[in-house]
Amino acid sequence: MSRTTAARTAPTWAVAAIAGAFALLFAYAVWSAVSYLVGWIQAAEVAGLSLTPMGWTVWILAIVLPILLFGLALGLGRRRGLTVLALLLLAGLALVAVFWLDVIAYTTVVLPVG
Repeated sequence: MSRTTAARTAPTWAVAAIAGAFALLFAYAVWSAVSYLVGWIQAAEVAGLSLTPMGWTVWILAIVLPILLFGLALGLGRRRGLTVLALLLLAGLALVAVFWLDVIAYTTVVLPVG
């Protein structure tokens, strides 16, 4: 007799609760990037300048990267258990934080307007 064991998956409500909590943190990163982009655009207009192509690239990546990393972590961890899901989302959030620090350092040292 062969014995097959069914794969045990986490309850949907638990996955949604963990993903929802991390979604708020990722959304804050996106909101901050949009806010800073708007601020830089307004500051450049006041000075009679505009953002450089590198400035646009940095700010667009700061907006898109959290969305992509959240989707990737959620897609990879959704069926692997709650601990793995939380760790993947935490790793994605850590990457977003490191990239955000790089963006802040870049825009502090090199003005993305010209």
